[in-house]
Amino acid sequence: MTRPFIKRRWILLLAASTTAVFYSSAVVAAQKVVLKYSAIRMTLPVTELKMFAETGKMSPALEMLLGNAKNNPETVRRSLNKPLKVSQNLLEQALNSQVGSAILDEVSQVIRTPSGSEKSGNEHRQALQSALLLSAKDDDRITLLEAIENYPAEEVSVEGDKLVEAYGKLVVLSEQFSGVSERLQDILQKIRLPRL
Repeated sequence: MTRPFIKRRWILLLAASTTAVFYSSAVVAAQKVVLKYSAIRMTLPVTELKMFAETGKMSPALEMLLGNAKNNPETVRRSLNKPLKVSQNLLEQALNSQVGSAILDEVSQVIRTPSGSEKSGNEHRQALQSALLLSAKDDDRITLLEAIENYPAEEVSVEGDKLVEAYGKLVVLSEQFSGVSERLQDILQKIRLPRL
């Protein structure tokens, strides 16, 4: 076999593997959410969290959890629903940057697989990145609720008292990279190409 042939086979294998990983993560989605507020921890179906986010109606378990945590339900609800507009391509570039990687590390401490999981910090970061990209796929926006729903594991752990802070970090990331993108577009529009 020639070297170019072997190189092409490796490239095809790598592309197929990447595609398989992306689609396999899209198939597995969170069914349960482990909500933690300080020392209080409760496992709920993701559907209960979604119902609360969409309608404001709380299940008795969620009402007890938020009441015991002395957390304003409306603040939690806003954090879950507030959309962050960002194109999937821009989000992917941002998350693969040094700043994006650092923010993913921080946010993956808030939204992650439950403790005791064999996943490393890098795997938590990759799972969160996959959830965020999948959330932005169809409508170029993400919410924390979508990230939780699209998390590529059957169970996802959420540090409830850090949820608002996690959303803020994603906003910072989006603003940094959308500002750079807008400046590049302005520069490109100002450049005049010579006429042929």
